[in-house]
Amino acid sequence: MARTSITHSPPTPSWFTPRRLLMIFCVINMLNYVDRGAIASNGVNGSIRTCDEKGICNSGSGIQGDFDLNNFQDGVLSSAFMVGLLVASPIFASLAKSHNPFRLIGVGLSVWTFATAGCGSSFDFWSIAICRMLVGVGEASFISLAAPFIDDNAPVAQKTAWLATFYMCIPTGVALGYVYGGFVGNHFNWRYAFWGEAFLMLPFAILGFVMKPLTLKGFAPAESKEVLTSIETVASITEEDDNEGINSQASVKGSKLKGKAKILQQLSQVSKDIEVLLLDRVYVVNVLGYISYNFVIGAYSYWGPKAGYNIYHMSNADMMFGGITIVCGILGTLAGGFILDRMNATISNAFKLLSGATFLGAIFCFSAFCLRSLFGFIVLFSVGELLVFATQAPVNFVCLHCVKPGLRPLSMAISTVSIHIFGDVPSSPLVGVLQDNINNWRETALILTAVLFLAAAIWFIGVFLKSVDMFNEDGENQVSAKASMEPLLEEDRSEMPDNFNEA
Repeated sequence: MARTSITHSPPTPSWFTPRRLLMIFCVINMLNYVDRGAIASNGVNGSIRTCDEKGICNSGSGIQGDFDLNNFQDGVLSSAFMVGLLVASPIFASLAKSHNPFRLIGVGLSVWTFATAGCGSSFDFWSIAICRMLVGVGEASFISLAAPFIDDNAPVAQKTAWLATFYMCIPTGVALGYVYGGFVGNHFNWRYAFWGEAFLMLPFAILGFVMKPLTLKGFAPAESKEVLTSIETVASITEEDDNEGINSQASVKGSKLKGKAKILQQLSQVSKDIEVLLLDRVYVVNVLGYISYNFVIGAYSYWGPKAGYNIYHMSNADMMFGGITIVCGILGTLAGGFILDRMNATISNAFKLLSGATFLGAIFCFSAFCLRSLFGFIVLFSVGELLVFATQAPVNFVCLHCVKPGLRPLSMAISTVSIHIFGDVPSSPLVGVLQDNINNWRETALILTAVLFLAAAIWFIGVFLKSVDMFNEDGENQVSAKASMEPLLEEDRSEMPDNFNEA
């Protein structure tokens, strides 16, 4: 029997250097959250139909006015994307073990593009609600894979800073969405805001299909999987040649059974991986704090402009909240990453930063809503947002480093699903119901802000938990120690720190 020799061709240089990849991911992440801000803006979201004491009614404006939605239905629209995210996240995280991650991102972003275009073409509550659900599929393909890639390729001494740059796009995107949605909705029509988003995302959806495959730390390279598949195919053909008398019908039946067994095996592995995450106390505490935090931030992002308009009579609430969020979001998120790097990026230090920044931020935000002065509110609320946004990099650092490399995509997926399904998904409708009952935006805002103190308390527990950084632990699918230490992307060595290859 002749031996089959396998030769590996040297990798060709890729245009997608670490910094360029970071920039691409940042733009995609920003567009995801521009959509969140746009649908929450007064220009797109609009106002409900109202009547005065004389019986004179206005038709309302935007989505609320066109579809005659109450506050509960309006809040549901902000949370509908969670359906797609919940269903698709574990699927994409599991498929990343056997498929090119960038093809998966391309599939998800394609769905996102068509879904946002569908939002602009919707004709009633249910049609736009279904499109909002499909938007979650696009985010599911992206959030579970982007952060691990960034963590793999970032310089060792700047990992948290690179994550901070990526997560800075969340408040920046929401803030730009307020401004974008307000401008487009007021000057054209709210539908054009969604069509514009779809047009901007389309090139990145295409890029996901044409981009050179890359490998995540903890997973076998795509090339080795292709070689393994080829060997299995050759062996299968050889065996068939030696056994020409095998019944073809039995062969087809065997292949179907093999396919079903493979699916069951993948489902079983995902179930085991989820069990590992749920038994990890560090991971659970981190996510519970993140859920409480996101409960508040999600409701702020959706109801903030409307609350500001009603409490302080801001005629330009979209621009005001957008401006505060974009400045404080950028500065706060970047500061959180840089501070953790300077403190020495460990899980324990991350929890210290999370609990301290959130507690101080809660004090400033709560005090802001107690003031009658618009100027005083802006000053205190800005400081509060600056502090609470400092949590973005540390909380995701913990998610990435408290688990083995092979579990990082699922860790990010479960974290994101959890903070949405238990955080901002119920918070927007619940705040709508609360406001419908007490009819006082100041009291509603104070009750909501108090939840930040709970988040700070939960993260404070994490400081006392025994934690181990698992970044350099071998994943179950790790090919070799040497492969895990090689950089995924090549970049000009003169531009990179000496310790880049130690990642």
